[in-house]
Amino acid sequence: MVYTVTFNPSLDYIVSVEDFQLGKTNRTAKEQMLPGGKGINVSTVLKNLGISNTALGFCAGFTGEEIKRRVEEMGLASDFIDLPNGYSRINVKMKDFDGTEINGQGPDISPEETERLLRKLDSLKEEDVLVLAGSIPRTMPDSIYSDILKRLDGKGVLTVVDATGELLLHVLEYRPFLIKPNNHELGEIFQVKLESREDVVPYARKMQEKGARNVLVSMAGQGAVLLDEKGQVHMLPAPKGKLVNAVGAGDSMVAGFLAGWLTKKDYEYAFRMGISAGSASAFSENLATKEEVEEVFRQVSQSA
Repeated sequence: MVYTVTFNPSLDYIVSVEDFQLGKTNRTAKEQMLPGGKGINVSTVLKNLGISNTALGFCAGFTGEEIKRRVEEMGLASDFIDLPNGYSRINVKMKDFDGTEINGQGPDISPEETERLLRKLDSLKEEDVLVLAGSIPRTMPDSIYSDILKRLDGKGVLTVVDATGELLLHVLEYRPFLIKPNNHELGEIFQVKLESREDVVPYARKMQEKGARNVLVSMAGQGAVLLDEKGQVHMLPAPKGKLVNAVGAGDSMVAGFLAGWLTKKDYEYAFRMGISAGSASAFSENLATKEEVEEVFRQVSQSA
């Protein structure tokens, strides 16, 4: 079974505003409300690709109830922990200004509630997969990802970490199955600028030397690079298509890679599935469907 963890899920309020003006009343031309958070995104695309999984995390207040309702409505299996105080966050994303958003803080999570999640994760067994994705709430210790991997160490659980900076570096000693920084995040770790796929390779290898088994680096319009644990380097340019919505593309790449790996246990296939799923979501209004991923996969296969 695959499990995803979203520590700070959200209701994503996605709006289009024509001729937006600061200091004036602006009215939306289009709007959407979706359950958000990197782990939930991974769960959604995994389900779309036919991979059973369960979304874990924390919810609070009326917004938390709505997140759970919408997750259930989408047909996702979930087992969220209800917090007694506060509200799950609402994130406002302005579609007409790529990357412009206002993210809420989310509820406080006590050590006791954190321990409840850890006890759930203690039940994971050999060949289960755990995906830890995204930032953590301000009230949680910076060591939470590494604490989880330490607790699971030796149990045969495949761990996937999509995080940045110290959160990512601290897990490497526990040999995560997969990490997925983008080229900018990887460059920040080593204080270099990584622009081409070839630039990425030596620094992805350094992450392997620190412990990561497989390093998947997303590069938006430049495509992606995978260094697999067998020592092979895989590179692909970005598939051709119109960028519609970049939100969730990286999470979709993680889901696509996992779906490919769990299906065929082949890194080249998993890599192609990853870049296909990530691109399909970027070309779509919402997270990619199976049909959309398959369409991009055919393009990727023909260009090989």
